[in-house]
Amino acid sequence: MPMKLVATITDRPVSGVAYYLLCTLMSPLILIGYIVFVGKAIATGRSGVSRTAQGPLTTRFSAHNFGTRQDWAADRLVWALPGVPRRGLRLAAGPMLLAHRLTGYVPRAFRYPFEGDISPQYEVSARIWFFDAAVDRYLPHVAQFVILGAGFDTRAYRLPSGTPVRVFEVDSLQTQIVKREMLKNAGIDSSEVTFVPADFEKDDWLSCLTAAGFDPAKRTLFLWEGVTMYLDREAIEDTLRKIASTAHGSVVVFDYFTTEPLESRALYWRCGRASTKAAGEPLKFGIDSTPPSRERLAELLRSCGLSLSDQRTLGQDTRTRRAWGGFATATAQKSS
Repeated sequence: MPMKLVATITDRPVSGVAYYLLCTLMSPLILIGYIVFVGKAIATGRSGVSRTAQGPLTTRFSAHNFGTRQDWAADRLVWALPGVPRRGLRLAAGPMLLAHRLTGYVPRAFRYPFEGDISPQYEVSARIWFFDAAVDRYLPHVAQFVILGAGFDTRAYRLPSGTPVRVFEVDSLQTQIVKREMLKNAGIDSSEVTFVPADFEKDDWLSCLTAAGFDPAKRTLFLWEGVTMYLDREAIEDTLRKIASTAHGSVVVFDYFTTEPLESRALYWRCGRASTKAAGEPLKFGIDSTPPSRERLAELLRSCGLSLSDQRTLGQDTRTRRAWGGFATATAQKSS
């Protein structure tokens, strides 16, 4: 599933100035679109679907329309989201896309691959590249592809036709009901994907997966994106141990927070905790931020039977400035 740029990104300062000037001039339209968008979401109410699952989909939708990461499935799926007003979305996104077409400038959040240091505001954008790169690297060498906490992930629908890998998506029943209806309405074929409903904190998801046709003896790529921070430690360790119990050489790719976002008194993290709590998905878990946080992560993985093979620390990792998260890849060490 290799990705390539499909648009020329102009980095000249004058292009950036022109882009943001045009966006400023059209800001009344963007504001109206945003108000319509949020108003419809509030009026529609909660559908039982994870709100945090919609953010990554919107980011992939934006990158597709800026021409930096092709994802036709994300482009279609956004329009089918529950409570998304088409007019509001067009008003909110249209001016920015027009400014891009006139100037050639792409905002940093939607560049692919992501460039430079990763701040908390750009975590979702940067992790898309990290996860895509992992899929490109490991998918040719596995027999199964499992997306844990899949939400509205669209990677399963972008695989080349005839890919000899069986694909599973694991998530809550309500999220899967809504997603499957969205896929149908968007005209996206999901017949090659096996949907497995399970709650990581309540169910034995591996037993559910096995009952659906998953073979623990076959090497597998597990994707676990944007999930760990919303689970308790017991569920995290249980999930890692279950992955470690599968075939030797199976790989899990995941992102994580440290304890910094859960404890920091900085305004950004206080607002972040309040917003996720209001959405019914409070932050629960973080890797010990005592530096070096990479070692704290490696210790957790070893205790669960996994070996850390690739990792990217997010934020400074010193005595005075603690890392706030990271991206990681770990491998199952179980003997064949």
